[in-house]
Amino acid sequence: MKKIFYLLIKLSFTYLLISSSYIVSTGLVEEKELKSNVALVLGNKVEIDGSPSDRLQARLDRAVNLYKEHLIQKIIVSGGLGKEGFDEAKVMKKYLVTQGINADQIIEDNIGYTTEKSANNLKDILESNIAEPILIISQYYHLPRSKYLVKKAGFQNVKTSYARYFEIRDFYSIFRETFALPYIIVINL
Repeated sequence: MKKIFYLLIKLSFTYLLISSSYIVSTGLVEEKELKSNVALVLGNKVEIDGSPSDRLQARLDRAVNLYKEHLIQKIIVSGGLGKEGFDEAKVMKKYLVTQGINADQIIEDNIGYTTEKSANNLKDILESNIAEPILIISQYYHLPRSKYLVKKAGFQNVKTSYARYFEIRDFYSIFRETFALPYIIVINL
């Protein structure tokens, strides 16, 4: 019985090591050619004062940088109503406008309250133009699952770019993604 227990511990540790390595290494790699007509910026927490959290601001700042480098033309901000009472997409759009992005170049997805919902909403937003190249912007650990879901929604030309923001909470998030990514793949088989 002890041998089985130790074997299970070793297998669990090996799985976590391989899975977390895959998530981190995949999320931190960007394609050499990031140019895309559309960027999808996934929502995150809005602070109680109505400002984007540092994590969300880093995603938006990445979109601003890519926009100003002429690598993206339109930005879809996707999020739902957070527990703080703010519509993430509206807060995101407002922030982007204050950073010099033309409001006409920003599309709000106010019902993207999960990553999967955001991915599925793309078809309606882009009027089923699944050939459209999509650039997803989020935290690095979130990108493998996000990319999988956008591809599952029918888009094949999917690229990713990570927010330049790291925090101690990333360890928890990487751990969570080691279960969330295989779970979403299995339930969609």
